[in-house]
Amino acid sequence: MACSKEPQPAASHASLDNNQRETSLEKEIRSVMEKGISLEERKRQVPVIEVAFAKKTSPERARNLAALCYFKTLGTPFCPLDLAEIALVESGGHSLSSMATSTKGAIGVWQLMPKQAQSHGYTPIEMQNDEKCAEAAVRTLLSKLDIADGNMERAKKFYCGTGPQAEAYLRKLRSIRQALLEELDRNRATLALNESQRSIQ
Repeated sequence: MACSKEPQPAASHASLDNNQRETSLEKEIRSVMEKGISLEERKRQVPVIEVAFAKKTSPERARNLAALCYFKTLGTPFCPLDLAEIALVESGGHSLSSMATSTKGAIGVWQLMPKQAQSHGYTPIEMQNDEKCAEAAVRTLLSKLDIADGNMERAKKFYCGTGPQAEAYLRKLRSIRQALLEELDRNRATLALNESQRSIQ
């Protein structure tokens, strides 16, 4: 996993008292920090996702979808890359279109079946709204993670279903993740080199 997880710190009485005075943004940030997931790591993933998405759609749309991958995974066990790789497998062949519809009836960038969408409180037509589709995808993946006893890879496989088709889906996910991680490593190396050169000057 590209996002690291560490033991959660115990909450003190003082921090509980402060919760009442926190803004919703502060609560969101605190929730993420308590899960031990690095915000810096999340931020580093966004430009890599944007570049990958831009190969499939317009630069502006790529930027917006990459931002959704970041914001909709905050406060969850997932990284932006987790949501991005599913989008690339599910609708990458259809230009990451919000109007993408599979032969089986799955809808949107994250290809939610109507019953799946409804089980999470969304109408099927709302899956053509990128933000709502991303939210439903995260909720679906959370439910699959529970079924998979916390195993992230199995949860992603269950996102597709079962059987040979799900196995093929998992192979595609692994391939896309590998490419994204390699690009992330290249970005880190470039950033480290730039910082090193600045320190020398």
